[in-house]
Amino acid sequence: MTAAPRTLRTKAEEALVVDYAGVRDRLPGGAPTRERRDAAFSLFERLGLPHRRIEAWKYTDLRSLTRSIAPLAGDAPPDLLAAVADDDPIAGLDRAQIVVANGTYRPELSDLAGTEGVTVESLAEVLAGAPDRVGRLFSDADDTVMALNTAMMQGGVAVTVAAEAKPARPIEIVHLTAADAPVSAATRNVVEIGANASVRMVESHRGSAGVAYQVNTLSELDIGRGARVLWTRLQTESETAQHLASFVARLADDATLDHLSVNRGAGLARWQGFVTIDGRRAKAGFYGATMLAGSEHVDTMLVVKHTAPDSVSNELFKNVVDGKATGAFQGMIAVEKQAQKTDAKMMTRTLLLSDEAQFASKPELEIFADDVRCGHGATAGNIDPTMLFYLMARGLPRAEAERLLIEAFLDDAIDAAGDEAIGEALRGIVSGWLARRGGDSHA
Repeated sequence: MTAAPRTLRTKAEEALVVDYAGVRDRLPGGAPTRERRDAAFSLFERLGLPHRRIEAWKYTDLRSLTRSIAPLAGDAPPDLLAAVADDDPIAGLDRAQIVVANGTYRPELSDLAGTEGVTVESLAEVLAGAPDRVGRLFSDADDTVMALNTAMMQGGVAVTVAAEAKPARPIEIVHLTAADAPVSAATRNVVEIGANASVRMVESHRGSAGVAYQVNTLSELDIGRGARVLWTRLQTESETAQHLASFVARLADDATLDHLSVNRGAGLARWQGFVTIDGRRAKAGFYGATMLAGSEHVDTMLVVKHTAPDSVSNELFKNVVDGKATGAFQGMIAVEKQAQKTDAKMMTRTLLLSDEAQFASKPELEIFADDVRCGHGATAGNIDPTMLFYLMARGLPRAEAERLLIEAFLDDAIDAAGDEAIGEALRGIVSGWLARRGGDSHA
């Protein structure tokens, strides 16, 4: 007689099973949503947290790195929420704000002035009335962290930009996690852009300093024919936080997406993007500026799939790694047989500022069309000693010379997104990071 196989779970995985059973019936949505939640959680129960034997997660073994699971966050305490809200890294940027606090949309804290043609709904409303609008762009079986988000999503927003709309101000979806003890937040944003609309979106994440909170967030972006979208993602979580983010996008004919990601903070951060360029003449650009120090770890994974002819994608990711920090970039450009005349490029460049800093790059191409122009590259190294000597020979202290070179290095990625106001706000984050680094440097 053969014994039935037994699934071995870590303590964190066991805690997730208990937590889901406890919150399932009070999460938003009706019977169809609960069925999908249950199916997604069954995937997690079968597969567990991702680990290094899963190729997409080879640089971030979440099963071994996640020792415990914090309970799902409740209402944010007003005083703690105010403190997190006031610590605004892009305070100088004039923008509308959609506030999501501890996983729940807070319209009374939001500012939608200057967003004509834009409709904002809470995720709870959408799950109750039109659940088919959520999760249309991917399968929960694609990734267990995304399946967990489907099972546990407690809130977020659905943003609809009408056809031809051109909101005057950038629109920020700001995610705040406020607590005095570890909590977790699972949020979902569903954004639909109408034909020929033009919009600038900012997705930002920050939380209470010194608290080991955990975030699992997922954004879905569906871009209509001829629409133009700038999507800026800003991750400035607490240094003790765990931040898991997924991004799924689809582009129709003649659509344009420029995606800029700035990472500074979080002890462990992972961003994964799954983008389908589904329309003729559609264009997508992905740019990243990542700053790592101490023992932080950041993992970026991006899959861009070209399924239509005459489409274009460009990728440029810049990374600066200091201390004992570690990072990784995994990129895949996939070109299907019918996507002739695809033009796709991928580049990642890394500055290593200490002997103990580490960064891994793993670019890949998967091409089934025969009339394409595709390429990838990766570099890593120290600050150019010749350039450093040139600046110091003109009287600059070493720390100041290094600061100027690092700023110039990261500016390439920030400027590539093409928005002066947003770029200026983001450069302030770079300057702040370098100022803190400079405080520990010798002149």
